Amino acid sequence: VGERPSLRNDGVFALTRQDDEQESERTGLDEEPAWIPSAARVESAAMTSFAESVGHDAGRYADLHAWSVGRPDEFWAEVWEWCGVLGDPGAVAFDPGDGDDLRSARFFPEGRLNFAANVLRGRGSAPAILFAREDGLRREWTWDDLRVRVGEIRRSLLRTGIEPGDRIAAWIPNVPEAVAVFLAATSIGAAYSSTSPDFGARGVVDRLGQIEPRILFAVDAYLYGGKAHDCLARLAEIRDALPSVERVVVLPYVEVEPRLDAVADAVLWNDFLDGGRPGRAAEPEEAEDPELFPFDQPLVVLYSSGTTGAPKCIVHRAGGILLKHLEEHKLHADVRPGDRVFYFTTTGWMMWNWLTSALASEATIVLYDGSPFQPHAGVLFDLADETGVTHFGTSAKWIDAVAKEGLVPAQTHDLSKLRTVLSTGSPLAPGGFDYVYESVKADVHLTSISGGTDLCGSFVMGNPVMPVWRGEIQCAALGMDVRVLRSDGSAADVGEKGELVCATAFPSMPLCFWGDEGGARYASAYFERFPGIWSHGDYVSRTEHGGYVIFGRSDATLNPGGVRIGTAEIYRIVEQLPEVAESIVVGQEWDSDTRVVLFVRLADGADLTADLEAEIRDRVRREATPRHVPAKILAVDDIPRTRSGKITELAVRDAIHGRPVGNTEALANPEALDGFRNRPELAE
Repeated sequence: VGERPSLRNDGVFALTRQDDEQESERTGLDEEPAWIPSAARVESAAMTSFAESVGHDAGRYADLHAWSVGRPDEFWAEVWEWCGVLGDPGAVAFDPGDGDDLRSARFFPEGRLNFAANVLRGRGSAPAILFAREDGLRREWTWDDLRVRVGEIRRSLLRTGIEPGDRIAAWIPNVPEAVAVFLAATSIGAAYSSTSPDFGARGVVDRLGQIEPRILFAVDAYLYGGKAHDCLARLAEIRDALPSVERVVVLPYVEVEPRLDAVADAVLWNDFLDGGRPGRAAEPEEAEDPELFPFDQPLVVLYSSGTTGAPKCIVHRAGGILLKHLEEHKLHADVRPGDRVFYFTTTGWMMWNWLTSALASEATIVLYDGSPFQPHAGVLFDLADETGVTHFGTSAKWIDAVAKEGLVPAQTHDLSKLRTVLSTGSPLAPGGFDYVYESVKADVHLTSISGGTDLCGSFVMGNPVMPVWRGEIQCAALGMDVRVLRSDGSAADVGEKGELVCATAFPSMPLCFWGDEGGARYASAYFERFPGIWSHGDYVSRTEHGGYVIFGRSDATLNPGGVRIGTAEIYRIVEQLPEVAESIVVGQEWDSDTRVVLFVRLADGADLTADLEAEIRDRVRREATPRHVPAKILAVDDIPRTRSGKITELAVRDAIHGRPVGNTEALANPEALDGFRNRPELAE
């Protein structure tokens, strides 16, 4: 091992340099770290230089973190300066407002900036965006290309009368044009909101209808799983249900000249742009100084999953998102100018916004549109090799899936540029850590991250100068006063499960919920459980290494016999079995108590035999507790999930109890719920 950290339970570690040239290695022992950064990596990390610049030692992360949450004025002012934010921070970095109400706190209340200008830092012929589609289509936009296209769209929006505070919406795939529209809208102070084209018409209207956009960007069709899926019929329905829309701009994505006769107020992309078709000779403009907007200028509207009712429209502020993403990218993910950052995402997930913001660190972003298994299971590893990805982001479910496929990219791919693997969407099980280090790359920073749409960022994430322990998220993010509380509000002990909360304000707290006059829904969403403290709804524990383990959403925890059980604890065990492709577990009200019911989607060729049921129960009993053992194990053909790929335990819980499932438009596959309703086994 390049160097062995002296680990202590307070989260402090000291690195003992042995050989700068020696590579970091995986130890292979559960009681040892899965990965230790080499001395050279620690020395070159931005986290190290930032810590030194503010008078701290990156090796004493607990101290650095304590300063960042104890002095938010100093910390966020240093982030602004160190990251080179373009704009005027004003004289005040943090106004705590009413200390009993975090919503009243304001960061940089006098600050002014232009989000798009901070993202469009790059110049010249180096790539800003590399794009790949599942059918083999490839495109590259240089920094100059991106600036030209943003300028064209910006002029067209201004020509149609778009003003600061207006909303621009997009129903569009993960393509370079989506990035350009986002930046063009935000450059003039308009708020942007997007959904992916696999959303049904009702799901789109439920979201966009609340914010009343003036312009809607869309595509004629999209590709997924080797098939073209038409959008124009749904687009006509969406347009008719959105009376605020003055113009629909359609990007030809599958057809060369799609017919727009049925879509009111529709024009083709090139006809909307000021200055003709893309591809003409054009030079990037040296535009006038960009208009500066308040730090709290609405930037983007994101949406809750909507599985329990109408989606909440979460309005995020420009300065808060810019600062939070710069801090996460530069410090926690060690993104550097010229790096190539990839995240498998759609435009309907907050990770799309997180990926796009990597441009502000002068990194190239890599976009992929289509199925991650088309034409084969290793297509994303192919893309990583082809584009020289340095930061590879995906979901824990995808890692599980390729592990079950038996892929060993360490033997079949180069991946020499790859430094960091990021995982989110659901907890990454210890077996997922093992797979990455054994089958993908031994010397890589595997950083599991967790936060959400609510903050468009992370509460807990990675640290490139700290060891990685299997099954753990490394640390709380700088500036995030993360704690674990018992149900009575007292602090949980190390290793004790409780609620993840944030005790102090942070810049990317939502500005508001759209249409939430007086803020009652906002207060109820985050501050009802523990007054004056943000409660995020995750069931977690803190580890002796200063890291975190997430056990699932706290509103989906199981309570057999009054004992709280996190669903992720069961998934980690059950999905190690090769016969189980995927699972979902819920609590069923039964005999004045709750019993644990496990549904499994089996791998091809597998059957739910008595022997398999016995093995599942035995493993759960041995690796968890007898309380975790499911009372019922049932097979299903499919498991319902949201359009961002998360399984929906609450929808299944309602289905098995015969209750109506709210807003099935929020689900990617609502028909899967049929396999859970009226199961006779659940009446026994």
